[in-house]
Amino acid sequence: MADNEYIERSAAEEQIPAAEKKEKKKSNTAKPKGRPSAFAQILNGDFLTREFVSNNLNFIFFVIFLLLLIVGKGYYGKQLTRDVDEAQNHLNEVTSDYVEAKARLEEQTRRYRLVDKLESRGVKETQQETKVIRIRGTKK
Repeated sequence: MADNEYIERSAAEEQIPAAEKKEKKKSNTAKPKGRPSAFAQILNGDFLTREFVSNNLNFIFFVIFLLLLIVGKGYYGKQLTRDVDEAQNHLNEVTSDYVEAKARLEEQTRRYRLVDKLESRGVKETQQETKVIRIRGTKK
């Protein structure tokens, strides 16, 4: 049989002994030992010596810079959120103090209390209704 002859696959498989078939299967599943995996190259630093990395060093530094900006933006956002929460809490405290002071003022300046306090000084509440004086011709 000549080297360049066409033969059917089934006939060729019959000619190959079973031992050679097992060796082919083993060689297909085994990893080449000359070159370590990409993960191993990253861990031991071999990928840094490649020409691809040295040619694209500017781009790699730019990507690292962008990653640092993203991390910094995250921290800045958290700080802003913390500041807003703190300002909101302070505003709530001041608002509650205002409402409390306003309620106390209204309670102390009620009509019957003022009448009681001013009686000791000789000021009495008028029994006549209030009169309003209006002057025509003047505009405010």
